Amino acid sequence: MKKLTLLLITTSLIMTACGIYKHSPVKDNPVNVKDRVAKNIEEGRGIRFGKKGAAGGVFDFASSNELWRASIDVLDFVPFTNASYSGGIIITDWFSGNSKAENEKRMLKITVRFLTNEIRADALKVNIHEKICKLNTLNDCDINKISSNLENEIKLAILKKAALLEKNKFKKNAEEYRKEKPVTGDLIN
Repeated sequence: MKKLTLLLITTSLIMTACGIYKHSPVKDNPVNVKDRVAKNIEEGRGIRFGKKGAAGGVFDFASSNELWRASIDVLDFVPFTNASYSGGIIITDWFSGNSKAENEKRMLKITVRFLTNEIRADALKVNIHEKICKLNTLNDCDINKISSNLENEIKLAILKKAALLEKNKFKKNAEEYRKEKPVTGDLIN
């Protein structure tokens, strides 16, 4: 028991001597947790990992972004080679398209780039690449970016789906709000 008491006293003396423990009067520190957090943030205190002074990232989740969800839904007929929400891009795998010639195999690849999270006409860019390979020769393929009506049709389908998803989200939120706070007969208080 004497050894434990001696150890505690020694530890507390070492901690106060090293400056690990710093006396702080109650009058200088807010009692409310939110106020204390705000004060610490203003003073730059807290635990930080990584580079000093580096700003933290903004974390959006794909499930809350209607444009992303709509793009995944519209392009669900083909597998993806890259679907990076943080990179703002979806790239499909090559898939077969209709060939104009019998001795050729035509494949398409769709790339969707997100320019903003807002649902508007300039929010995304759709590119289509075409790969035409000769059937009789090995590795004889031409790859070109093509401009077609399909780009605009895919873009329009994504925007329509995203608008519907957003509309349903607002409708669902309004219904939940009305359940929590029902409207009484007296609208003016």
